[in-house]
Amino acid sequence: MGEHEATRPGDPAASAAEVPALGVSGRIARAFQANAITPLLALVALLLGVFAVLVTPREEEPQINVTMANVLIPFPGASSIDVQNMVARPAEQVLSQIAGIEHTYSIARPGLAVLTVQFQVGVPRTEALVRLYDVLNANQDWLPRDLGTLAPIVRPKGIDDVPVLAVTLWRRDATSAVELERIAHALEAELERVPGAREVQTIGGPGRVVSVALEPVRLRERGLDLAQLRKALAGANLGMPAGLSSLVMQTQVFFTIGLAIAFAGDRLQRRDALGAIVAAAGVVVLGAYKIAEGATGTFAGFVAILVAAFAWAAGNLIAKRAGADHQVDGFSLVVWSSLVPPIPLALVSFAFEGGAGAFAALAHASWLTWACLLVMAWGATLFGFGAWNRLLHHYPMTVVSPFALLVPVSGLASGAILLGERLSIVQAAGVLLVLAGLAVNVLGPAVARRLSR
Repeated sequence: MGEHEATRPGDPAASAAEVPALGVSGRIARAFQANAITPLLALVALLLGVFAVLVTPREEEPQINVTMANVLIPFPGASSIDVQNMVARPAEQVLSQIAGIEHTYSIARPGLAVLTVQFQVGVPRTEALVRLYDVLNANQDWLPRDLGTLAPIVRPKGIDDVPVLAVTLWRRDATSAVELERIAHALEAELERVPGAREVQTIGGPGRVVSVALEPVRLRERGLDLAQLRKALAGANLGMPAGLSSLVMQTQVFFTIGLAIAFAGDRLQRRDALGAIVAAAGVVVLGAYKIAEGATGTFAGFVAILVAAFAWAAGNLIAKRAGADHQVDGFSLVVWSSLVPPIPLALVSFAFEGGAGAFAALAHASWLTWACLLVMAWGATLFGFGAWNRLLHHYPMTVVSPFALLVPVSGLASGAILLGERLSIVQAAGVLLVLAGLAVNVLGPAVARRLSR
């Protein structure tokens, strides 16, 4: 019978026999545990992590391009059904041609069509708006010319324009929508004071509407019809208020100075430039006061006034060169040149007022109207421009032209003297700036001579 050798506790052979077999992960760990390349691999992994942190773009609030735009097409006087059938639906078909559009829908209101265009996520905002404007400009003839719609207004929207909170105002009793809209506008002022409020606006109110009731009998008495009245209103919508126009017209001073330096050989002195700038600052103050009072105008009217101001400056240059080079009398130049304006003015009057309206206005003109025409023809045109041309003939244009800035000042003075109007502090400051600028222009040489002694 054989003998077996007993094993003692702590024997290495016994410990090896008790260790279970290692799996795949265990063998991999055992291989890397005693390998010299393990620290190097850990260092490479650490460097790759640092590199990933540095190059990976990160943003606290990621900006997603979700471009939207509201296209407003005014249709004054039309009902919501007419707006939907004649404007909104055809406009949807036109706007659906834009590449990258996700969906388009419209809302028809009385006198207004609102079309919302939403582009696909990821389309850049600038590219989307350029596509929208291109389609609108390329399809300007999609509606009849005399339908009565106005030019489309585009209001871009973004992801930040999504309302966070919408509040609906209502009452159990039959309160009119106008009263609720007034309450909403009062709440706007209070909500805008909340810290962090970005934009507060009222949506869905009826708005203020001016209703004009026509009397057919009075229209027939004056020889007018609806077509002539519509043309007159269209002309008024393209213009600017008389007071604001007279201020913008004074930009002719700088046009005249530029033309005088370029074509008449005049040299601009520092005091003349300083006086013109100070006086022009006064005109800007008067214009800002007019705008603050609510005076508004169209872009077309503003451009037309600027063109007229440039034409005045060109007329100053012609009068200067005619008197200096050809010895033309300033008064004779005004008389013969007055034969030119009636032709284009008559054509414009016929286009906007109609021939019958123009003749009716002459037939029913009051004595005050004829008196004003006489003052304009003899006083302002013949005498005023005749004297102005004589000044241009004897003095540099850069010295004479700033005196035209007295036009709004004389208007304010006439209103205060003849109509009892009161000047505000802002208007008085503007008048003082104009007078100060002209004083620099006129008294500057005398003061410079005294200081040089």
